Amino acid sequence: MPRVAAIDCGTNSIRLLVADAAPGPDGRQRLTDVHRETRIVRLGKGVDATGVLAPDAIERTREALADYTAILREAGTERVRMVATSATRDASNREDFFGMVRATLGAEAEVISGDTEARLSFIGAVGDLPGSDGPFVVVDVGGGSTEVVIGTRDNGDAEVQAARSVDIGCVRITERCLRSDPPTADERAEAHELAHRILAEAFDHVPVDGAHTWVGVAGTVTTLSAISQRLPTYDADAIHLSRLDLTEVHRVADELLTLSREERMRFGAMHPGRVDVIGGGALIVAVLAEELAKRAGISELVVSEHDILDGIALSLA
Repeated sequence: MPRVAAIDCGTNSIRLLVADAAPGPDGRQRLTDVHRETRIVRLGKGVDATGVLAPDAIERTREALADYTAILREAGTERVRMVATSATRDASNREDFFGMVRATLGAEAEVISGDTEARLSFIGAVGDLPGSDGPFVVVDVGGGSTEVVIGTRDNGDAEVQAARSVDIGCVRITERCLRSDPPTADERAEAHELAHRILAEAFDHVPVDGAHTWVGVAGTVTTLSAISQRLPTYDADAIHLSRLDLTEVHRVADELLTLSREERMRFGAMHPGRVDVIGGGALIVAVLAEELAKRAGISELVVSEHDILDGIALSLA
């Protein structure tokens, strides 16, 4: 039973999963969590405008990665895989980041394509759902990009049929459009149009008309569930496999987009590092809800705590 470690470094956060992998009753590899953690480091802050990773952002990431390295070594991890996504794909000084990772972790960070990111997210997301609920459309709203993937799970095996990553995420849309606190009506309209236009590229390549279940993963979506449930603190068990009908998705998004930063900070279940960008992320989820209702007749969002981290860990099993 190998003990593996997965590290996902995105535009907004860096996350660690240490887990034991073993075959389940169906012969499929299953994970048992040993340690799961998220830190908001905002590695991609300003990258959309400058094309450069800021030195202070690299240093914040280094500090978190040094702690993660100590954790996984103390846990006796046998295999480790670190992937880096949207921010590092776009940065002209990406080698500064890679050199830091080599010196800190003692291993290379892989810059994976958006399509690979989408496929890993799908594998992690659908593991706790019955295959009969498929086909599934899995959406990962990150800091710099959003992945849309459709596929099935039959006899314990996940099969991805199509996937697409597009450059819209909670950090990018906030920096481009939502400049006021709270955003003005004109800014919200600009962001809504931008999200529709960019997400249309994903839907042009991913045929979702046959999808039965929409699964959302990663911090924006899990935070929306926590806010919808009015959780006083973040509770992964209450969030995992929770369901929001599309009316509730729009209600929560509208609420977040009309609150000031100070008012958003009052949600006890929200990570402080998401306060500045949660409105932008919520707007993207609301646009996804509009598109999936129109294209597939989907009426609710299923929220999964399992995502690309689980997919990375399973790739090591």
